[in-house]
Amino acid sequence: MLAADHRLRDSDAFRRTVRSGRRAGGAALVVHLQLHGGEGASDLGPRVGLVVSKAVGNAVVRNRVKRRLRHLVKDNLASLPVSSELVVRALPPAATLSSQELGVELTRCLERAGRGAPATRTGAAS
Repeated sequence: MLAADHRLRDSDAFRRTVRSGRRAGGAALVVHLQLHGGEGASDLGPRVGLVVSKAVGNAVVRNRVKRRLRHLVKDNLASLPVSSELVVRALPPAATLSSQELGVELTRCLERAGRGAPATRTGAAS
């Protein structure tokens, strides 16, 4: 489970991230990464939101995809830029992927979206 500090909660944050963030897509996922700097930047770390529509499957399938994505994103939080917002949108093929395959897809999309990003949490001085 993602901590409350790391979750995107309001529709404005989702909309802002999807519209102005860097986009990287694959066969099963699309990620939108919005980098913030200066004023309004959060010191708490990155914030993440998930979008899993009915096109992915019924409620059982959608919830399974969301659980897997939450777990995988939690493992990747340290590699995200400190004050960033990330929206992960699952496409219908995500329902048929294993957790390992979904993890590979997520990592690949995050690497593509984060090219040229500022220092990450692991590289920042505390």
